[in-house]
Amino acid sequence: MPKTYAFWNNKGGTGKTSLCFQALTFYANQRPDERVLAIDVCPQANLSELLFGGLTGQGSDVLLARQNEPTRRTIGGYFELRMPNPYTAPQIDPHAYIATPAEYNTAIPENIDIIAGDPILELQSNAVSTLANNQIPGTSPWIKVVDWLRDLIESLGEEYDTIFIDANPSFSMYTQIALASADRLVLPVMADDSSRRAIQNAFSLIYGLKLPSAIYTQYAFATKLQAEGRALPKVHVIAKNRLTQYVVSASAYTAVLRSIDADVKTLIAAYPEMFSAKETADVMVEIRDFQTAGVVSFARGCPFYAQKPGRMDVMGKRVRVKGEYLQNCVDSIQQLVDEL
Repeated sequence: MPKTYAFWNNKGGTGKTSLCFQALTFYANQRPDERVLAIDVCPQANLSELLFGGLTGQGSDVLLARQNEPTRRTIGGYFELRMPNPYTAPQIDPHAYIATPAEYNTAIPENIDIIAGDPILELQSNAVSTLANNQIPGTSPWIKVVDWLRDLIESLGEEYDTIFIDANPSFSMYTQIALASADRLVLPVMADDSSRRAIQNAFSLIYGLKLPSAIYTQYAFATKLQAEGRALPKVHVIAKNRLTQYVVSASAYTAVLRSIDADVKTLIAAYPEMFSAKETADVMVEIRDFQTAGVVSFARGCPFYAQKPGRMDVMGKRVRVKGEYLQNCVDSIQQLVDEL
């Protein structure tokens, strides 16, 4: 199996998709001999739109065209294939669901492919959950369903070296399918108290820590996955995003960051098997505010390293990207990519 990174946080708005987009494009650009696959397991499909060209490059039109083909060429189309016989892996042609973003967006490295996201995942969610929770003697419907994405990855053999998964900010069944196929977790957080709680929630959902009652243990993701002899994904990076929407004093901001560090240090000491590193410094990465550079990058579907400073037109408006700010963005993402 290739190295597989899932970008996920149960809390929305933590910059998960933006970090996944920048990290995977930086990673692929710096490793042209590797094949990289992005899998967008999020109904919003924002990662797909970015890779296909963003707002100004008609990325949404490319995505919509793939969703509207007779067989949806998306992750939702693959799930449609699995639903009639959910517990038996069919003969899969994975390339039916794979696109090469560079064919639509020249800013994207040619060694990146993608299985695009699809809003139909929300419609499929209840049906998939029902299939997973059926009671069938002699088999485990839950593991059969949770392995849908793993089956697809295995059907690709050694075609890809690294996989990046953008997972939905939820813990729905399709999110569990995404996380069960990953071996490393990138957890973006904000510098606020709600993100401190989000870290705790993430460890409860994935690893079954500090559940409110023992009654939940038998239903926990960790319990069911480990019962099948399967390993849980390890926390590889916790990315602290610094966004200017938090108008707080520097001292208060620093205090929150330090408290997050302290929480993670305690978790590593108590549960080292849940992390891929042994020291807090090897897990934590700080990401600077992207500011205008981020607005332009995501509107154009253009990675920071390929972006130029100066004034440019974005949807009829002239905006200016300062070279210093752009370099700060490049340096921040590089710190994250250096950990992958």
